Amino acid sequence: MAGLASAALLARDGYDVQVLEQRDGLGGRAGTWAQDGFRFDTGPSWYLMPEVFDHFFRLLGTTADAELDLEVLEPGYRVYFEGEGRPVDVHADQAANLATFEAIEPGAGARLERYLASARDVYDVATRRFLYTSFESLAPMLRRDVLVRSRRLLRLFGSPLEGFVARSFADPRLRQVLGYAAVFLGSSPDRAPSMYHMMSQLDLVDGVRYPQGGVVRVVDAIAALAEKEGARLRTGATVTAITTTRPRRGRPGVTGVRYREGGGRERTVPADVVVGAADLHHVETALLPPELQTYPQRWWDRRESGPGAVLVYLGVRGGLPQLAHHSLFFTRDWTRNFDDIFGPDRRVPEPASCYVCRPSATDPTVAPEGFENLFVLVPVPPDPGIGRGGLAGAGDPVVERVADAAIDQVADWARAPDLRERVVVRRTVGPGDFLADFHSWSGGALGPAHTWRQSAFLRGRNASRKVDGLYYAGSSTIPGIGLPMCLISAEILLKRLHGDRSTGPLPEPLPEPA
Repeated sequence: MAGLASAALLARDGYDVQVLEQRDGLGGRAGTWAQDGFRFDTGPSWYLMPEVFDHFFRLLGTTADAELDLEVLEPGYRVYFEGEGRPVDVHADQAANLATFEAIEPGAGARLERYLASARDVYDVATRRFLYTSFESLAPMLRRDVLVRSRRLLRLFGSPLEGFVARSFADPRLRQVLGYAAVFLGSSPDRAPSMYHMMSQLDLVDGVRYPQGGVVRVVDAIAALAEKEGARLRTGATVTAITTTRPRRGRPGVTGVRYREGGGRERTVPADVVVGAADLHHVETALLPPELQTYPQRWWDRRESGPGAVLVYLGVRGGLPQLAHHSLFFTRDWTRNFDDIFGPDRRVPEPASCYVCRPSATDPTVAPEGFENLFVLVPVPPDPGIGRGGLAGAGDPVVERVADAAIDQVADWARAPDLRERVVVRRTVGPGDFLADFHSWSGGALGPAHTWRQSAFLRGRNASRKVDGLYYAGSSTIPGIGLPMCLISAEILLKRLHGDRSTGPLPEPLPEPA
């Protein structure tokens, strides 16, 4: 997504742009897979931060409403809790969510209102000063709106989200609903800074949307805009090296990239700007010689990956009205769940919290009539040794056991006891696939976790310090994980190429090239 977004913006800016994608389809993790009348989004499935998408489209002279058929989900998502008979729905309306919290814990409605006001304030400051900047200058830290909040922002940055939530809410269900935002960031509530409580603004106030046809429609729209602006999109092209000048005085500069076509033939594309939108670990450690690596392996050895994932794509006969479009299944002891994933003695959690997407609840095009489409995600340690998935139960043993356990868990907690018997299409994906298909660091599903050492200006920057003309975009770099962040990373790249150190979004639309 970040590569396509960068291509669209740079082409609009007058660059002659070529995209090299090693897979047969565009979108990377945000891909698509179809079988027997079912069509699955293979990765991201949440449409949050709608203003970021709309701003991106307006930069290119259009709007999200013009490009996508968006529907607000009600409920936004449903949460099942281990040992609790009734799930909790999170709505598209703040007042309804305040009432839900109040019904579970007296006084929690008013406390949630204050919590969300704080979330909105931090989110607004982040949008103005931190999300759209490359941190080339620390001047944003000296703006008045930041300085008056500096003590509070430092406290939020230095303390974990889990404790911040616990100070306002006692019921473990409410703590889990608010703490789960850390998982969107590739982290856990006890590891993510509490400044990320701003994430609750996105689902509890702004609501969750769905683009009809799936997230792949977002990919299609951005790819079409990139081509309209003049970018050339080449699939089946595996980049094998970034080529550079020989340093004489000063730093070397990029001269282009070498890539291999599907038939094995090697080609070279000359370029004076190269954007690495693949996994940053791969770009740095596999496509550059050691002496030109800004982020060599020893840098990564001191960093923390986000979780790995076992993904399960299921075509199911009959209906599953028990499940919302998005459903979350939280284990009672989720501290242990996260320790199993991120702690020193990593292992696949048993039982494991998981996420289930049922897009057929909203979109009739993703499954044949009378069938359901389910996407199941189980966070696991970022370890390719867990294995790879396969079709119809033919993946590696650990991956298939995780999938079986998740299916049985969903069947039990959502009271669909015959779920396993109704499965007619099944495909699994494991951490080994993320490594093989996306060159993912440690087989992680998302990118470097948003811990305090890997957030904001402490995250990997978007330009090489050793090679002129080499830049980065995507979830491995600033501003971070998630589709909206990938769109913002493309905009930060454009600003950097212009020497623009402003901290907010660019004016809309971008001027067309002369």
